[in-house]
Amino acid sequence: MSIPAVTDNSASPFVKFKSIGIGECRWTGGFWADKFKQCEETMVPYMGEVLKGDVGHAYNNFKIAAGLMAGEHKGFYWHDGDFFKWMEACVHIYAINKDEKLMDELDEILQLMAEVQEDDGYLHTYIQINNIGHFSNRKYHEMYNCGHLYTAACIHHRVTGKTNFLDIAVKNADLLYSLFQPQPPELGRFGFNQSQIMGLSELYRTTRDARYLELAGIFINNRGKYPVVHDSTTEGYPIGDMVQETVAIREETEAAGHAVLALYYYAGAADVAAETGEQALLDALDRLWNSVVNRKMYATGAVGQTHFGSSPRRQLIEEGFIDDYKMPNTTSYNETCANIANAMFSYRMLGIKGESKYADIMELVLHNSALVGIGHSGKDYFYANPLRFVHGQRDYGEDLEATESPHREPYLECFCCPPNLVRTIAKVSGWAYSLTPNGVSVNLYGANQLSTHLQDGSALKLRQQTDYPWDGSVTITMEECKADAFDLYLRIPEWAENATLSVNGEAAGVAVKGGEFAVLSRAWKTGDTVELNLPMDAVFIEGHPYIEEVRNQVAVKRGPLLYCIESPDLPKGESILDVYLQGDAELKVEDRPDLLGGMKAISTEVLLRNDTDTSGMYHRVSKPDFKPFKAQLIPYYAWSNRGTAEMTVFMPMNWS
Repeated sequence: MSIPAVTDNSASPFVKFKSIGIGECRWTGGFWADKFKQCEETMVPYMGEVLKGDVGHAYNNFKIAAGLMAGEHKGFYWHDGDFFKWMEACVHIYAINKDEKLMDELDEILQLMAEVQEDDGYLHTYIQINNIGHFSNRKYHEMYNCGHLYTAACIHHRVTGKTNFLDIAVKNADLLYSLFQPQPPELGRFGFNQSQIMGLSELYRTTRDARYLELAGIFINNRGKYPVVHDSTTEGYPIGDMVQETVAIREETEAAGHAVLALYYYAGAADVAAETGEQALLDALDRLWNSVVNRKMYATGAVGQTHFGSSPRRQLIEEGFIDDYKMPNTTSYNETCANIANAMFSYRMLGIKGESKYADIMELVLHNSALVGIGHSGKDYFYANPLRFVHGQRDYGEDLEATESPHREPYLECFCCPPNLVRTIAKVSGWAYSLTPNGVSVNLYGANQLSTHLQDGSALKLRQQTDYPWDGSVTITMEECKADAFDLYLRIPEWAENATLSVNGEAAGVAVKGGEFAVLSRAWKTGDTVELNLPMDAVFIEGHPYIEEVRNQVAVKRGPLLYCIESPDLPKGESILDVYLQGDAELKVEDRPDLLGGMKAISTEVLLRNDTDTSGMYHRVSKPDFKPFKAQLIPYYAWSNRGTAEMTVFMPMNWS
């Protein structure tokens, strides 16, 4: 029996590509299989130890709220929501390995959560422990916690069939409906951290209770509806563009404000649009996606250009979007959660539009700006992800050291990113394929086996064999399929040039163009093989000329992976700021099975500048003095795993 998907648009009337069920695609080897195995064996267990122990303290918060232990709440206001994300990751792992110990552990936690939940459905340990008025100030992120509660509960119910998590979520959502559906003005600006829109949409899809979809729509419509002034419910947190409340979404022309809040908002709006088909909302989402991807996104798929800054309307914002093409590298923020949210938004747009460009962004994020958020050990993390790191640059003070350390940390006080990334790694096989009107699309490449049913109910089994992303050769074998003709969509990445496609050893005879799906429509039979070859030459890329930060600089990309140079691969004492790439030097791809679990590195001859003068802001210069050096570049996601290091993605180029 098919288990409804994580983002279950299988019954959504206004989508072109529908989701496959949980567990229908399973990694069988290679890159993502290794990541899932590490997630199962290390990431999730380690995170559970942290969150249930005295360091992470999330479970302790529930014990204190229940009166089972003395103490104070620890963690930020939204710590419950991050605990729910870890619980969701556990369910994704259980869906594959069926380890009942995981469910026993969650059952114990859920029993305590049910005891802590108040009679009217309210649940928020910080508020309850400190006897603060419910929904008295939006800075407490009550909506954020609710959204992750609903999402995790829906996944838990779909996978296990149990209702002990879902009952808690429904009781809480009913409270929200009773309070927010009447739309009292004093609560009109509350839903600013918009994970609850995604959560309510998923709760609607799970229960088919239309009230939850209605409430999700209300939270969308409330943004931009009320005067943007501080009142008792907003004091203590920025207002306006920071929380996407200056302009209503249907009138907005560009992404603004906190990047996570914005992209959760857009993803939630996409969920609602998938159910309603409202054209004005869809048009707004098109504009916002283009604003993010084509004017405010880094080469790694990262978003959120600055920690502190101003919106295009010159309002105070944090951790978010600023003007188009303003892309600092050293001070870029690029919160891991924001990068993941970028992929979440694109996944939903892929469903609605059925266009490969959205899967291109999913791939870019997953292999670069998401995966960089966790270390090779699976036990240490980054919150911010700059494209350049120089020793001493992050000396902002003790209040920010927890999330902006010069090296990965085993625990971050603001713990939103680690469980978000771990649950993404646990569930990403569900993004690899979608069901088209009469067939299936291949969205992401990696060795796997798919066992699903097409939209007409016919069984489909296929196997994908590849060493992607290290190699661009992909073979898909039909193992079971219907006799009638159906479509196989193969994403040709935007970066792929001269890709070739064959069926049973003969040219496929269809258009194979980067940035589009190649569509094979035919009557398939068991044993048919499709061979896709995506050339993976290492190439230089440059930024738009409006991006002043990287003018006259280039980066190295191979397939979906951005590469960087890191100080462990330079002579001792050399700075990454003195590295120049050579335009005529070979970019040689080399297998490095001994390096961080195995990878393909790129070796090339660079120039190290000897005459850099840092004595003043400006100084006279003559022809620079260079010395050659054979350097190694590694995938960006893999940096900061060999001790505290400097790193850069973009480097100046010497073309002579």
